[in-house]
Amino acid sequence: MQRRDVLQMLALAALAAPALRVPEAAAAIKFDPNAPKPTFVMLVHPDMVLLDLVPALTAFKLTMGDVQLVWKDRDPVSTDVGLDIRPTATLAEAHAAPDVLFVPGGIRGTIACMRDPEVVAFIEKTGGSARFVTSVCTGSLLLGAAGLLNGYRATGHWQSRHALPHLGAILEDGRVVRDRNRITAGGVTAGLDFGLVIASIIRDEEWAKSIQLILEYAPAPPYDAGTPASAGPELTALISDLLKPSLEPLDKAVTQARKRLQL
Repeated sequence: MQRRDVLQMLALAALAAPALRVPEAAAAIKFDPNAPKPTFVMLVHPDMVLLDLVPALTAFKLTMGDVQLVWKDRDPVSTDVGLDIRPTATLAEAHAAPDVLFVPGGIRGTIACMRDPEVVAFIEKTGGSARFVTSVCTGSLLLGAAGLLNGYRATGHWQSRHALPHLGAILEDGRVVRDRNRITAGGVTAGLDFGLVIASIIRDEEWAKSIQLILEYAPAPPYDAGTPASAGPELTALISDLLKPSLEPLDKAVTQARKRLQL
């Protein structure tokens, strides 16, 4: 089933619900074709984690939203798995006051963006006018570097979220953490949970449940090793050692951002 078919299914179900006397849950999905579409500005950057983006992007599209993938130019952007993403708008063309500003993660890409004044300024400006300021994985560190998490509860990937308090955030472990209009998610696969939360806010709970069903999102992982607590100390220590070299430049970037923010 193509995404276009899914969108049509949602729209037709919503519009036809009263006439067909469908079950109450379906009738609760409200779709006004004349209502303004929710707007989403999703930053894409070189070396981003593709799986940070795609689940959230899928959920956003299924809200019938207007989604922009933005970067400095429209040239393809490389990702961690070798598949390129083509931006649909430049930073200058992005919605000035979107419903949702979204920032994905990826250690190398996050570090580069934290050190890029143009990108940081864009996030700071757009985040200041967005209805919701959001991220997945290490994207929360980029929000923090732009001064958007000072005094807000936030989370991120388990291996790097320890740095959030250095950027003014209040660290909270969680799959998805919401504090007022700041919504941050944990690492990588948390993006779909996050996307459903956003859909429930932008539309409503029944709409989000419909997206979950269409995507057949019923996680049943073959192993229970998705967090340090469930993976155990031995495996966690092994992975921590493997990731440590990439975290040293991240800590330096956080220190530089903290100095700039005068925290």
